[in-house]
Formats: sequence, C-alpha cells, structure tokens
Amino acid sequence: MPNTKITIVPTSNEAILKFEADRFLTNHNSFEFNNIDEAKNSPLAQQLFYLPFVKKVYIASNFVAIERYNIVTWPDVQDEVATQLEDYLSGDGIIVTEDAVKPKAAVTVYAESTPNPSVIKFVCNKVLVPNVYEFTSIEEAKPSPMATALFQFPFVKNVFMEKNFISITKFDIIEWEEITLQLREFIKSYVEDGKTILNDDAPKQLNKTEKAIEQKFEALDDTSKSIVNILEEYVKPAVASDGGNIEFRSYDENTKKVEVLLQGACSGCPSSTFTLKSGIENMLKEMLNDTAITVNAING
Repeated sequence: MPNTKITIVPTSNEAILKFEADRFLTNHNSFEFNNIDEAKNSPLAQQLFYLPFVKKVYIASNFVAIERYNIVTWPDVQDEVATQLEDYLSGDGIIVTEDAVKPKAAVTVYAESTPNPSVIKFVCNKVLVPNVYEFTSIEEAKPSPMATALFQFPFVKNVFMEKNFISITKFDIIEWEEITLQLREFIKSYVEDGKTILNDDAPKQLNKTEKAIEQKFEALDDTSKSIVNILEEYVKPAVASDGGNIEFRSYDENTKKVEVLLQGACSGCPSSTFTLKSGIENMLKEMLNDTAITVNAING
C-alpha cells in the first residue's frame, strides 16, 4: 500500500482536531470510542489511547478526529500525532476489525423528480460521498465503481453524486416510468451490500480533499471569496434540494463577469439555467452593492 498522507484540519471545537487521510479508512462506517476498553475492536484507536492526552477517538470514512484533555495544547503535539498516524496507516495497520463493523443498517432510497425532466434524484438515508462528484461518461467514472456500474445501463447519460443523493440524467430513448424502479433497486442493493462507492484515492485524484478545496478558496481575491460564500449560503441549499449543484468558476474584476458551473439536475435545464442566472445575478448585485455584475451559467 502506498504511503498515507495526513493533513491536520482544525475544527470549531479547539479541543478536537481532525487528521484527514488522502484515502478512505473505513467502508463508509463511522466509529466513536470514549476509552481504551471501548476501542477493543480498533487497534488504531487503542494505540491512540496510549497517548496520555487522548480523551476520545472518532474514526470516519477518511479522517480520524481526536478530542484531547486540557493537559496539552494541540500545537505542542499535533505533528507527533500526524506522524504516528501516517506511520501506522502506511504500514497497513488494522483500523477496525470485522467485529467492529456495525450490523447492516436498513437502507432506504426514494426517487424524487427535479425541475429538469431528464433528471431524477435518488435520495438515500445515509451519506454516500464526502463531496460533490459528477461523471459525464464511463471513462470519467473510473474513480467511482458505483458510477461505473450505473453507466452500464444504456440509458444513463450523466451521474451526479452529493452527500446522500445521486442525480441521474437519462438519454431520451426511454421514459422514466420504465426505469425508475430498476435504478432505485440497484442503488439500494449496491449500498446495502457495502460495495465501494468511491475508490480510496478518488478525493485526491479529483482534487476534492478538504485541503485542496481550502487552498483553492484561499487563492481567490476578496470579491471572489465573497461570491463563493454567498453561493454556499444562499444558493447551494436550494439547488441541492432540486438534485443539482452550482460551482463558482471565475470572476473578472475588469468586466465584472461571474462564471458559474451548473451540475446535476441544473445542467442542461433551460428553465433552471435562466432562473438561476437571473436570480444569482440580482442577488450578487444587491449583496455586493455592484449593479455592473453579470453572471454566465455554463452547463457541466
């Protein structure tokens, strides 16, 4: 196994620090351990509890979060912990044993229509992916075994994944009534069987790790940062509820032109493209107090 790289990520709680790995650690399960006895099925957590300042260990799909006692501050020990995690994970150490894996939880998936007649949103009762992923072909879908499997259906044109839902765009050769149940059952069985949704290296390969996203944001100018924050707070939640996503692409200070990318159900939908474009444009003009701003929405 290649060396695992750990990135230190602060949290809103100063006692808790996240150590994010550049690969998946568990098969989309999460585990919380309050002491070394509880950690009997996690050799990794047990090792961490030998550190005298470790109060609680939380292991999720691609990170380990540690809560510390107040006998130390994180700047004094965080690099040591990160190195210890890198050594352990790069040495192919066991993270959790099979006994620790929770019994198979009931998975529910329901289909939801979207404003785009070519797209249906399949919502699951568990988190599927840590970030937004869109695949427009089986070739693009290589980092995701699940998306690759979905492209085996001849009517699947586009696969968009975000958190707990998958939006599927179909070709016009068939009606939704003929395929919705088939797709819903396929997704439900796939998740229930614990099959791989994303390869371990997908976030790094597709530049979707928290560190990469943060670095991209920090490199922006102040106006661009403000635009991203407005989109995140006011636009994305509404767009996600319709099975889509909007992503900031660029802002030109000279022309005042903002370019955004529409994904999922929003992509290729004339009504949503127009509605989003005009709505975002008016919102940005008002919130940034600049009537010269224009928005160009491109389809993913």
